[in-house]
Amino acid sequence: MPDRDTDFFAGKKDLFKGLVIEKLETEWTEYPVLHFDMSLVKHLDKEKLNEYLVWQLREYNGKYGLTKNNDAEVNVQLADLIKRAYEQTGWQVVVLIDEYDALLLDVLHEEENLPVLRNVMHNFYSPLKGCDPYLRFVFLTGVTKFAQLSMSGTLNNISNVSMLKPYAAICGITQGEMLEQMHEYIERLAVAQEMTEEETLRKLKEKYDGYHFTWPSPDIYNPFSLLNALERRRIDNYWFGSGMPTYLIEMLRKFKVSPSAIGMKKALSTSFDAPTERMTTIVPLLYQSGYITCL
Repeated sequence: MPDRDTDFFAGKKDLFKGLVIEKLETEWTEYPVLHFDMSLVKHLDKEKLNEYLVWQLREYNGKYGLTKNNDAEVNVQLADLIKRAYEQTGWQVVVLIDEYDALLLDVLHEEENLPVLRNVMHNFYSPLKGCDPYLRFVFLTGVTKFAQLSMSGTLNNISNVSMLKPYAAICGITQGEMLEQMHEYIERLAVAQEMTEEETLRKLKEKYDGYHFTWPSPDIYNPFSLLNALERRRIDNYWFGSGMPTYLIEMLRKFKVSPSAIGMKKALSTSFDAPTERMTTIVPLLYQSGYITCL
């Protein structure tokens, strides 16, 4: 999750000068922001996971004077932290959680560890429901959802916007945005590839376009791949080259799917809303991870 999310809710208007949001936002309130990054939580057992969560909370506990609270359970610490931030500032709290499911995906194929670590995370996130009166905004990013952490479980007061039309282009770059804001880079890429601009656009569309998160949906380009191609002036397999996560490899084995058999598969829309632990096909996980696109 970019730091811009934190900066926006912290009321740092100067950082958004010249952007559309500068005109749309009129108040620029400085809300207390709690930002937790779960992307670093990999290959941890229960004890180490609790230590990491305590470490994430420690800075904010110190900021709001809760240093005597560091020995409490992480859910108690989070609940107390949210309430204290609200009381000290007079403003409701913003909670941003980056890659909330990173650890669980890492142990998705481990039948013994998954429920243990899922319970730890379930416990940590549980105050987000009870503290609702003190919260202004809560936003979680992740690849997929888990039964005990989904809208039907602990976080049933949070909406899943992944496949909703108003948010269809929130995590990608549209054709219009690319043409409007990246035209000079496209021209440079065309020169470097010894192609015309039209040929370059067709190649970019062929390689990086094709994500659709609702119907109808604008064509969405993979931002990581597109930006790398424009920066390096070379069209290549950047997303795949960034490394395939272990959980995907293990799930391919579980469903007995070879890489050559991935393309041209069909999946019902209901498959994308099923909890990860109960998947009957690997297609949604590959799609949500960015490794395949859809028509």
